[in-house]
Amino acid sequence: MNGWILAAAVLLAAGAGAALWGVATGPLRRRVMAQNLITSAVCPCLLLLSQGYGRPSYVDLALLLALLGPVGTLVFARLLSDELEGDRPRAWGPTWAAAALGAVVVAVLCAATGPSRAMVKLLVIGALLIGGNLVASRALSGGVRGVRRG
Repeated sequence: MNGWILAAAVLLAAGAGAALWGVATGPLRRRVMAQNLITSAVCPCLLLLSQGYGRPSYVDLALLLALLGPVGTLVFARLLSDELEGDRPRAWGPTWAAAALGAVVVAVLCAATGPSRAMVKLLVIGALLIGGNLVASRALSGGVRGVRRG
């Protein structure tokens, strides 16, 4: 076991464990927000495991998860908009913490990888992960004020 795998295990135990607990218990607003944040916990784990095991295919899985995770949250936000109307989730602290964690993991892996196509792929994953998480969290909390829902 090397440091990359150990970091992935700690991140998976802490982040995904807390997110799974949030999905399994509590009111609807906490379950939906935890579903959104689980992408931000699992995607950096896949990147760390890719580096630890030397398997570039895990980076492709992380790319797919960073792309489809926020899309799933946006679908939930649309389907559950009536139920969430009175009690919108507001978890900006965990959202920014998850975005910072993704940025740190991507930056460390970019430094370890060096300039190459793999580094560009890591930067794209980081941008999708952070941007998608922030957009999905904003959609769950009610969207942009003054904009009518269609």
